[in-house]
Amino acid sequence: TFQRQLQQSDCQNVLMKKVFDTHMLFLQINQSAAALKHIFAALRLFVGKFPSAFFQGQADLCGSLCYEILKCCNHRSRSTQTEASALLYFFMRKNFEFNKQKSIVRSHLQLIKAVSQLIADAGIGGSRFQHSLAIINNFANGDKQMKNVNFPAEVKDLTKRIRTVLMATAQMKEHEKDPEMLVDLQYSLANSYASTPELRRTWLESMAKIHARNGDLSEAAMCYIHIAALIAEYLKRKGKINISKTNCISINITVQ
Repeated sequence: TFQRQLQQSDCQNVLMKKVFDTHMLFLQINQSAAALKHIFAALRLFVGKFPSAFFQGQADLCGSLCYEILKCCNHRSRSTQTEASALLYFFMRKNFEFNKQKSIVRSHLQLIKAVSQLIADAGIGGSRFQHSLAIINNFANGDKQMKNVNFPAEVKDLTKRIRTVLMATAQMKEHEKDPEMLVDLQYSLANSYASTPELRRTWLESMAKIHARNGDLSEAAMCYIHIAALIAEYLKRKGKINISKTNCISINITVQ
């Protein structure tokens, strides 16, 4: 009935936010496995009808949906895990199709951010969550329509990176009383996201806080200089700032 209004401004409008929040309430309040099955079906229809709301403009709706679906991937019910994994795979596939079969950059980034948040909120990463990741990989491997494109490889890379974050987080917890080892683990994780500046910045900020807490102010400053270089590179590529061909910020940090 309100499809035209929902599609205004490329689905970036107040009514769309209200409808989306209503959908999210069904996942945020405990439901039976039977009810969740119908909720997942409604969400598939919703994403299918309004992909612009998730894959264009602000990433808020995309991030919120990724968070709630991942939470369901850690559900105690195997049927709910399977349904949630299927919805997540569908969501990534829609992202790939929306980007004209080029990438799933937005869902990749928002899913990794959601995993990082859920580690603190819900303690995910056990056998149930690993089972859901395996289901998603199986969907990608068995999707005949995507056999000749790079989508299955992108899904595999995403699930691999999620496992890397989970493993690194577990190691960090083991070494939380060893600041040097903790920072080393965070540095390795930051480097693994060299191609994803937003996530790399998140881990560099975390490293800076640890250094500052331990009184290692020069090391903390170096982390912030790295962050400044990331932002400068982004602004240069967007044409927002005009700097010379090569700018040396520090002895080992250069903006290209």
